Amino acid sequence: MLSLLLLCSTRVFAQNWSADARRIALGGVATSDNPGTEMIDAERPYRSIVIPFGLFQIVTDSSVFDPTSNKFNPIRAVEYVASPVHYVIGRAEDDAEFRFVTDIRNATLNRDLNAYRGFTPPNTILAEGLAAPNWGGTIKLHRGAGGAFQGLYIGAGPYLSMHTTAVFPKALTDIWASPTAVQVPRLVSFPQITDDTLGQAALAVTGGYRGRYAVGGLGGSERDGVYVAVNYNYLRGFRYENEHMGVRFDTDPFGQLWVNPLLPSPVVVTRQYATSGNGFAVDAGVGVVVDHWEVGAGAKGIANRMNWTGVQQTTYALGDPTKPLLLNLLFNGNANWAGVGPVPIADARVELPVDYSGNVAYHTSMWTALADVGHGFQGTTFHAGFEERLRLIELRGGMRYSSEIWNPSGGIGINFWPRVGLDLAAFGTSANLERTRHVALAASIRINSRR
Repeated sequence: MLSLLLLCSTRVFAQNWSADARRIALGGVATSDNPGTEMIDAERPYRSIVIPFGLFQIVTDSSVFDPTSNKFNPIRAVEYVASPVHYVIGRAEDDAEFRFVTDIRNATLNRDLNAYRGFTPPNTILAEGLAAPNWGGTIKLHRGAGGAFQGLYIGAGPYLSMHTTAVFPKALTDIWASPTAVQVPRLVSFPQITDDTLGQAALAVTGGYRGRYAVGGLGGSERDGVYVAVNYNYLRGFRYENEHMGVRFDTDPFGQLWVNPLLPSPVVVTRQYATSGNGFAVDAGVGVVVDHWEVGAGAKGIANRMNWTGVQQTTYALGDPTKPLLLNLLFNGNANWAGVGPVPIADARVELPVDYSGNVAYHTSMWTALADVGHGFQGTTFHAGFEERLRLIELRGGMRYSSEIWNPSGGIGINFWPRVGLDLAAFGTSANLERTRHVALAASIRINSRR
C-alpha cells in the first residue's frame, strides 16, 4: 500500500496546487524559477484568491481516506491530494484500478490476474522534486541611478526533496492491458513490482548577493535593468529516509496466484534512515528587462550535496514461517511482518540534479506572450502562454510539457471592476497513476494592485 501511495506522486504539477487560474490558463508559466527573476517586479501585479470547486469531489468521496472503510483507496486519496482545489472531470471512474486497490485493502485479491484487466500503469515511473521556498530580505549597501543597487541577501526556509522510481513488470501490465482474457503462465515468478524512494528534510540558511544594474536608456520601463542574484545555502538536515520495496507474484500449476515455499518472502521492505546531516547548495540567476522584453536564466542546486551520519537500516519481510506467506497478506487478511534491525550502516551522501531554467516574455498594453524551459527534476519541461486583453474580458491559452506528456490549457478573465476580476481556466492533467489525461477546471478571484 505504501508503494502504491508513493507512485501517484509522479503526476503532480504546479497547476494542480496553484491558486491562480490566470497563470494556469497560460500553461503554468513560472517566470520566477531563479533568484534573478524573483527580484523583478511583476509587469501586472495582482493577488489571487482560489475558488476550491475540487473540494466538493473530495468531501463527497471522503471514505477513500479512511483505512477502516471498505472503500479505502490510497491511490484515489493521493490523486485527490495531488489536485485538491480544482475540479477534475472523470477522475473517479477507473473501476479496474479501484478493484485492485480495494481488494488488496480487504485481503480479497483475486487469484486470477485477468480480474484486473483495464488497470494499466506504466512500466517505469519517475517522480522527483525539490521544495525550497526562502524568506528573507536584502540589505542595500549601495544605491545608484535608475534603481541600481548592490546588496546582501539574508534568508532561510525549508529544503525538502523527494525522488521515487517505480517499476511494474511488463509481464503483468501486458495481462492487464489485454482486451481479452490471457492464459497466465503456470509455475512462474513474475519480476518484482519495485519502488525506491529517497526523501530529505532540512533547513536552509541562506546568504547571498543581490544587484540591479541600469541598462543606460535602452528601454522606457521603470522595471528596466539587469538583475543578478547568487545564493549560498547551508543545509542542516534533520530527516533522511531511503526505502526499497519489492512485491513478487508467483503462480501455481493452474496459473493462479499462490506462494512458492522455495522462494523468499514475496514482500520485502528495506528502510534506511538518519536524523543528522549537513550540506550546501548554490543558486544563481540573472534577469534582464528592456522595454517590452523580459528574459532570464538560472541554475538551482549547483554543487549541491548532503552528507548523512548515523544511518541505520531495518529490513521487514512479510510472513510467518509456519503459515503461507502471500495468502496471509492478500487473500485472507492475516498479514504478519518480521523485522531485522535496526543496524548501523555506512554514512550516506545524496546529490540532487541541478535545475536549469530559462524564460522569456513580451508585454504590451493589449497582450502578453511568455514561455519558459527547464531541465533537471523530471527531465525537460516547457511552458508557454498567450493573453489577449480586451476591455471587459481577457482571452488566454497555453501549453505545458512535462514527463514526456503535452497538456493544453485555456481560459478567460472577466473584469467586473478596475481592481476586481474573475479568472476561469481549463487544463489537461495527468495526476494519476495510469497517466490518463483528464480535464480540470480552475477558478480564482483576481485583485489587481495599484501601480
